[in-house]
Amino acid sequence: MNLKELSQNLGLSQTTVSRALNGYPEVSTATRRRVEEAARTFNYSPSTRAKGLATGKALAIGHVIPLSSKHEMVNPVFGDFIAGAGETYSRNGFEMILSIVADDDERRIYQGLKSRRAVDGVIVHGPVMDDPRIPLLHKLDLPFAVHGRASVNETPYAWLDMNNRNAFKRATDFLFDLGHQRIGLVNGLEFMDFAYRRRNGYVASLTEHCVTPDPNLMRSGEMTEDFGYVSARQMLALEDAPTAILCSSMISALGVRRAIEEKGLVMGSDVSVISHDDVLSYLKNGGDTPIFTATRSSVREAGRQLAQMLLDAIENPARPPQTKLLEAELVVGTSTGPAPRKD
Repeated sequence: MNLKELSQNLGLSQTTVSRALNGYPEVSTATRRRVEEAARTFNYSPSTRAKGLATGKALAIGHVIPLSSKHEMVNPVFGDFIAGAGETYSRNGFEMILSIVADDDERRIYQGLKSRRAVDGVIVHGPVMDDPRIPLLHKLDLPFAVHGRASVNETPYAWLDMNNRNAFKRATDFLFDLGHQRIGLVNGLEFMDFAYRRRNGYVASLTEHCVTPDPNLMRSGEMTEDFGYVSARQMLALEDAPTAILCSSMISALGVRRAIEEKGLVMGSDVSVISHDDVLSYLKNGGDTPIFTATRSSVREAGRQLAQMLLDAIENPARPPQTKLLEAELVVGTSTGPAPRKD
């Protein structure tokens, strides 16, 4: 049954029925109850388009992904974030619009989303240090929230981020407590804000322990298994090889483990490894006893929370932008142990 048929059955106008179902105060309580009862009886659920016409909202949130970041679409971190955000949208009657666009077309896409009123707001993914999307969205007056932060941008905006600096400083401190002095870093792309902050935490710990950062023990790149493997293989070939390696993702940590085992070494005794664990649905870090010692923070939960923050901002546009900094926990697994003795 559609809106027209339900309205005819009740002997009411489509506008009245739509407003009753969307809670408009000018509709009497008796009429609203009558409409709601009929909707239940006939199993009628208004479409998002119909709701949008009644409320003046698109009831949709946009996620614009530039082609240079197309790997995000197959990145399980992105998938779990979207799954979490989708749960929040669904619960609140919103839909999600995903757009993959050429980098030089991104501005036009945002302008089009705004001018067509296709979305009520957007989530910004993968912020870089001085992200041009933030001033653009402010100028367009399009509500937005950022998954992460853009360190150089000083204009207030809504964001949710993990405390990347603190997480990686704590992880490096833990390795020093185990007696390690040569500690490698297999990081993400360092023009990305999260990777920049993780490196800062790692370097801060080295400095506190009077260890000079060694460029030979630091790698930055897309966090693939192969990147982890190649990075670790190069580090382990050094004359003064690291006894511990810190990784920015579980996927690159698997590559690090492959390089360790290929060299005939044992992870956890010969070389310790700490990874960041986004608690991915398909890549579990062991059972009761984690395989990898890890800084852990659920990206799916981040998706749920950031989506709700954006919906709250859309509902209350006069309120100052919300921000939320999540702390990661350090979970000890079998991949770390005391620094091996030197013969």
